[in-house]
Amino acid sequence: MAIRQIRVIGDEILNKECKPVKEMTDRTRELIEDMFETMYEANGVGLAAPQVGILKQIIVMDVDDGNQYVLINPEIIEESGSQTGPEGCLSVPNKSGQVTRPNHVKVRAYDENMEQFELEGDELLARCICHECDHLHGHLYVERVEGELVETSADEEEISVIPEMEE
Repeated sequence: MAIRQIRVIGDEILNKECKPVKEMTDRTRELIEDMFETMYEANGVGLAAPQVGILKQIIVMDVDDGNQYVLINPEIIEESGSQTGPEGCLSVPNKSGQVTRPNHVKVRAYDENMEQFELEGDELLARCICHECDHLHGHLYVERVEGELVETSADEEEISVIPEMEE
């Protein structure tokens, strides 16, 4: 496993549409392992493949609920409710902003064995799913920020509602 470089805002790859994964290969398994390692090293709770320079529809998440999630070719099939709160991104270091997202989502995806499943999430998990799925379609949370982006510091990140997404 290896720590990969996280691409930051301004890098063209973050604005590109990702391609679906057709089959699981050893390289793709290695990418998933590297994505988890990179995400943990950066104190994140979610990471999408384009953030490490790979245009594939792969997301890894760990929102501290005791689960590690791998979403391959995810498709949000249901949304309900609304939540507004602070959001940041490993690809937009030292910034955060208020973003409104669904409070509940259901996503259909494939796992690392290319078996289809559905995952329902509320609150932070729902926010993370939506945020990471946006990455797969070339969108950053800054496009959704209500008001201004604000500077964050290392101290704020540790107590932030979403430490993942803030660097």
